[in-house]
Amino acid sequence: MPIGALGAVAAWALLRLIGLVTHLVFFQTVGFSLVGPGSDPHPAWLVLAAPVAGGLVIGLMARFGSEKIRGHGMPEAIEAILMRRSTVEPRVAVLKPISAAVSIGTGGPFGAEGPIIMTGGAIGSILAQHLHLSADERKALMVSGAAAGMAATFNSPLASVLLAVEVLLFEWRPRSFLPVVAAVAAATLLRVPLLGEGPIFPIAFADLNVSPLATIFCVVAGVLGGLLAVAVTALVYISEDTFARLPIHWMWWPAIGGLIIGIGGLIEPRALGVGYDVIGELLSGHATMGLIVGILTVKSLIWGLSLGSGTSGGVLAPVFMIGASLGALEGHVFPAAAPGFWAIVGLAAVVGGVMRSPLTGVVFSLELTHVWPMLLPLLVASAAAYGTSALLLRRSVLTEKIARRGHHLSCEYDVDPLEVLRADEVMHARPWTLAAADLLPPPADVFSAEVPRRGGEPDGQLAPLQPLFPVIDDGGTLLGIVPRRLLRHPPEGAATVAEIMIVPPLVVGVGETLRTIASRFAQAAVAAAPVVDRTDPTRLVGLITVEQLLDGHLREHAEEHHRERPLTMTRRRRPSNSGPALR
Repeated sequence: MPIGALGAVAAWALLRLIGLVTHLVFFQTVGFSLVGPGSDPHPAWLVLAAPVAGGLVIGLMARFGSEKIRGHGMPEAIEAILMRRSTVEPRVAVLKPISAAVSIGTGGPFGAEGPIIMTGGAIGSILAQHLHLSADERKALMVSGAAAGMAATFNSPLASVLLAVEVLLFEWRPRSFLPVVAAVAAATLLRVPLLGEGPIFPIAFADLNVSPLATIFCVVAGVLGGLLAVAVTALVYISEDTFARLPIHWMWWPAIGGLIIGIGGLIEPRALGVGYDVIGELLSGHATMGLIVGILTVKSLIWGLSLGSGTSGGVLAPVFMIGASLGALEGHVFPAAAPGFWAIVGLAAVVGGVMRSPLTGVVFSLELTHVWPMLLPLLVASAAAYGTSALLLRRSVLTEKIARRGHHLSCEYDVDPLEVLRADEVMHARPWTLAAADLLPPPADVFSAEVPRRGGEPDGQLAPLQPLFPVIDDGGTLLGIVPRRLLRHPPEGAATVAEIMIVPPLVVGVGETLRTIASRFAQAAVAAAPVVDRTDPTRLVGLITVEQLLDGHLREHAEEHHRERPLTMTRRRRPSNSGPALR
């Protein structure tokens, strides 16, 4: 909860800092409110020069401060969680919000959410690093700070928790879910005195009635949103590849990205900055056709091209604006609905497609606007966009950068098959055993003992040899174990099994899950263990090996790829002597 409170304070400070830089650069005044750089006319030289100057400052901060401030924040947070054991350098907590404020305040078409995710995550990580915690516990606190910053920025507690689960935690467990909820709750409560209450973009729909035809067109809107998500994601990484081929140091790339922003600002000034005012106009249905087309084209281009330069800024606010403009354009073609209806649908669709987090896209749209009757249309559109994006792109804009750094990342959740099966379902129930008094060397047939899997081996595949041999007494009590290597090459002078027997042996319970057994095998660096009775840990009931642990994955593979028809509408019977065959 203290991390949640600090995340809210960080969000408040970042938004005020963005407002201050924007006022100083474009209006030559001191102010802290969020204003759009394009809300008033400015000299062309200022529109061109401000983003370039901001890019130069960011390049210098990244070069001589920390390279971790480059990018939109979420990939960096994911990388810290997965590759650096949830540790973030303290200077990132200071430099990231400053660089984001400079980038956005000088006209960058970015959002504050990516930097606040990195900043809030850095706060949680730094505090966690001062405590005696495991990497998983640090992850819970780091993600708590990130989600708290998001919740305070957008007043969206549930969407922030869903974003943490779908994008950052890579698990759904009480140990991480509950701390995140506590931090988000604290941040949302503290947001009221700091930033106010109520939705960011309040929309009032009186007696909204969505027709079945409009719901069907939400599928079309979702597919179009998914295609746009694919296009802007590809644009970001085409831009990144292009910048990587430039024969100049990456420190200068943000300045070139700033020049692209400036040119776009001359074409559509309101595409500059965070653009909350523009999003509000789009969602309320008050945007003109010129603004809709200008935002859809110019914002998409300058955001995608400049983000590839490695500058600092988030993706959510631009995606909100691009999606809302697409929906507003669709509203001129699709069946008539309430003003702003299709803009909200487009926003949810593009968020679901770009971030590959469809539930987050739905809940974000609802919490930003409080249009709760639109739940079903938003769900349909977001799911359609998610499916389209998943079919056409291997990874999202959040995970592609990590993959390009050589790391494998999957955001798909599935039940671990090793967590479902128990030892008694895959173990060898009748292993070859030895007695303590058996003489060495053992008979030759001992070395040919095999451990077949249940159900037999696939054609052409030999069963593995038994890697260790339980040693039992006449009553079946487990005394110890002897590895195959010791039987084959016993120490010089050893005459009986008792002299080379390992006691006490590592044993597993008959009811333990394969995941627990795999973890114990890894910790003890063994490949097999006797299985003992649940009530009597000295009574041998079987043997389990690493090869048999793989049976869980074989079963999952069969369930995914083996197709069958358990039920049919017709039944075949053998023809009888008295008449024709019956169907």
